[in-house]
Amino acid sequence: MNGTDLVVAGVGTVSADGFDFRTALGRRGYKYLPPASQYFLAAAKRALAAAGPDALEATEPERRGAAVGTNSAAVALHRAMDDTVTGTGAGGLSPVLAPYFSINLFGSRLATEYDLKGFNLTLTTPRVAGFEALRTGQRAVAAGRARLLIAGATEEALPEGEPGADTSESGAVALLLEPAASVAARGGRALGRLGIRTSFLPPQLATAADGADRAAALVRDALDALGHRPDAPLTSTALLDGSPVGEAVAAALEEITEDGKYERIPAGAGALAPVARAAAALDGDPGRAHAVVTAAAEGHLAVCLVTPGSTGTGVDGHPMSTPRRADDR
Repeated sequence: MNGTDLVVAGVGTVSADGFDFRTALGRRGYKYLPPASQYFLAAAKRALAAAGPDALEATEPERRGAAVGTNSAAVALHRAMDDTVTGTGAGGLSPVLAPYFSINLFGSRLATEYDLKGFNLTLTTPRVAGFEALRTGQRAVAAGRARLLIAGATEEALPEGEPGADTSESGAVALLLEPAASVAARGGRALGRLGIRTSFLPPQLATAADGADRAAALVRDALDALGHRPDAPLTSTALLDGSPVGEAVAAALEEITEDGKYERIPAGAGALAPVARAAAALDGDPGRAHAVVTAAAEGHLAVCLVTPGSTGTGVDGHPMSTPRRADDR
């Protein structure tokens, strides 16, 4: 790997509440896209706008990549397809929507819209998919596959009766990441840095007597790998459910956080909220890192260390400043 120092150059958020694709994207060409695709397209558009007018053009298409995480983008559509096939037959499927039986297509329009020819990935691991999209994209950039990354998460509300429908998520968050030197060279600004590590705590081990200790070791190892010193100030937020894995991680955080204090938020059904929390933490105190931790009942665990503001210098030796944001309006 080439050790590329990636910074967040723009953030875009979209809420499904009051969302109108015609206002967010344009009146033509988007009507028949599934909602989750519309949300992520709109979030990416806002992230690029926040990063500045030259953010995309400064990188050739072959060096642009994208990664999106989702758990429920296709559930409602797939249920509707099943109902059509069992009710009237496959001939009743919409030719426009039928290709979206493949979850990989939910991010494909983004690649087409912005000429992203480096790579285009979709990840679906329960609850940590958004963080995995960021992490996998960062690794691809570090390996030289690209120099510009659009990554984040998108979700569509689960239909009534689906497991987790009462905690559905709907909307999108997109982040634009570039090497710090590239941002400075084009006169852009840096919002901060995100470091992510994922691991796995088997549910049967989470319920053991040492389950919390195992979870604490995983979180500590992640923070250490991400470069956080144990004596450095750290704000912590955890998005957890009431599963054995969630409770083991909660007990672990009580042990390893400052004075046992951290913000615990009930986890939603998807992968959107953890990424949204990490994006929001970029607005925090530049002198204080923020850890966003999440876990799924299946055992997936992710730690995102957010370092707000610029901690490096641009190519001319001057400190890099804080960028504009494009939030949901």
